[in-house]
Amino acid sequence: MLENLRMLALDIGGGTQDILLYEDGVPVENCVKLVLPSMTRIMAGRLARATRHGENLFLSGRLMGGGAVVSALKQHLAAGLQAYATPQAAKTVRDDLREVAAMGVQIVEQPPKGNYYGVYLQDLDLESLQQALELFDVGLPETVAVAVQDHGECIGKSNRKFRFEHWERWLAQEGRLQDLIYGGSGAAGALRAREVPPYLTRMLAIRDTVPGAFVMDTGAAAILGALHDPVVRERQERGLMVVNVGNQHTLAALIRGDSVLGIFEHHTGLLTADKLRDYLQRFAHGQVANQEVYDDQGHGCAYRQNAKTAGTGGDDWSFMAITGPRRQLAEGLGYFAAPHGDMMLSGCFGLVAAMRELLQ
Repeated sequence: MLENLRMLALDIGGGTQDILLYEDGVPVENCVKLVLPSMTRIMAGRLARATRHGENLFLSGRLMGGGAVVSALKQHLAAGLQAYATPQAAKTVRDDLREVAAMGVQIVEQPPKGNYYGVYLQDLDLESLQQALELFDVGLPETVAVAVQDHGECIGKSNRKFRFEHWERWLAQEGRLQDLIYGGSGAAGALRAREVPPYLTRMLAIRDTVPGAFVMDTGAAAILGALHDPVVRERQERGLMVVNVGNQHTLAALIRGDSVLGIFEHHTGLLTADKLRDYLQRFAHGQVANQEVYDDQGHGCAYRQNAKTAGTGGDDWSFMAITGPRRQLAEGLGYFAAPHGDMMLSGCFGLVAAMRELLQ
């Protein structure tokens, strides 16, 4: 086992990639921290550049987060321009390549003939990060942990349902946030975690990019990190709700001790302040149905049996800790958590906590 943990933690969201170079023995406040545009936004900007210049596109690389990339690709095609993509890059758009082809993207194994603008898709670019940090005499640690949201590959069914089924299986077991970190070996082969499920293809793409990297869900990492705010931690054994209002997704969890007893997930862009308030208040009392959230274009809601007693003499979920870049949507609903004084790095702190669990 490693005696001292030195790691690179990257929390990759829809809007930003939040970066922490953590080292045991160094006050967290003195660790190197960065908040940069997410690769999804960066790649979307490159696609938009090709569209403005009237150039055809060739997408190669790996499956990565879609979001802004998919929107930019649709605009490119709508402009009457051609788009080519290798099979792996095309899976960024849809799991089913037939759907990608139906959009007008030509699936190819080799670059097309003629002139084109090439974009190499990937969720993280450690080479560029290393080059930037070297200007400040900072090197990257060998141990790397990355948080991304992965709906999971599914053909012929809703990826929202498929993702939430993953949550439900985990919830039916112990529901420990620390169990959601996956990987193989860490520094010098010293750390080991469960293997990435084969259907979590975005996480597998991260592992292809950085062999040996550990991977975790962004929402789970943020919630785990929020628990390191001392005000939040003081409530953990009694029970509380932690809400991560991300740029694209909102995840809420009912937590007592080390276990999650209920989980709710929706798209942030479809929530207003009033709608979020209503959902969370009813979620605390076991009154939100899975189908209701799915029909509202969200992911779902699920409880363990002993979590449905809020307000009836059982678990008390009245304390709400809120984190995430869109937390203003939940203004007035609870306490704004800031672990180690930095809300934007909640996910990174969660990754560190999960890695510390592996050290025990």
